[in-house]
Amino acid sequence: MPVAPPRPKGPPLNALRAFEAAARLGSFASAADELSVTAGAISQQIKQIEAWAGTALFLRRAQGVALTPSGQQLLAPLTRAFDSLSEATTVLRSLAPKPVLNIATLPSIAQLWLQPRLADIRAHLSGASLSVYALETPPDMRRAPFDCSLFIRKPTGAPSETVLMDDSLLPVCAPAVATRLTELSDLAGETLLYDESWQDDWPLWAKAQGLALRADQSHARYSLYALAVADAKAGFGVLMGHRPLVAEALEKGDLVAPFDRPVANGKALVLELGGTAETSLVALLGR
Repeated sequence: MPVAPPRPKGPPLNALRAFEAAARLGSFASAADELSVTAGAISQQIKQIEAWAGTALFLRRAQGVALTPSGQQLLAPLTRAFDSLSEATTVLRSLAPKPVLNIATLPSIAQLWLQPRLADIRAHLSGASLSVYALETPPDMRRAPFDCSLFIRKPTGAPSETVLMDDSLLPVCAPAVATRLTELSDLAGETLLYDESWQDDWPLWAKAQGLALRADQSHARYSLYALAVADAKAGFGVLMGHRPLVAEALEKGDLVAPFDRPVANGKALVLELGGTAETSLVALLGR
């Protein structure tokens, strides 16, 4: 009677994915963010694969982690393997009888820039459905299950990217508040509004104007930029505006720019297409 011993088990796929992400990004925390798990989970999965291989893949240091020679040797073939797996997943998604356009974007872009354009996008899709996912950081379009992403960031010049609008910083406020602002020094008596993710905006703009902000300046911080825009419209204070996010309110007159002194910050509203997205989206979103 033939003997059929159990086959040896390979390394856990999730552990391999955790290692590859941590090695590629250089951080357990960044890998956790990309894979939507905790940094502790990444650490445990990497320990699991190190135990399976019988060798250390990372050096743990107080200032962070670094690849061992074994880890460096493993990274390249694993990255190629997961890139191929992502490509296959993209092909599989394209075979669905009713395709879905998945858009990843900042919450503020979704609320202030994308929402007014959704009707045109849906009409363009001709029966396909649309899903919008609000993320705080841009996804890796080679790995994430999105067809396109919209973020305010520095362009990289990659062929998959299109700059829809250059970003710049400029203070904006309600028309009634603007009547009090004739000189830059008048800002000292106003509440300065800004998003916590962009807390350097006011100092950056003020430095470009040669303006010293008061140490006791009144501030209001928001985790939702759209809420900051709403408070600016209501006359609560002066918002440091990002051009793509306040352009519509400026056109309608809900907000005004009391000082026509925009400051470039090297960023832009960048559309990045994934493998299944249509290039016609560039023209549609660029209107």
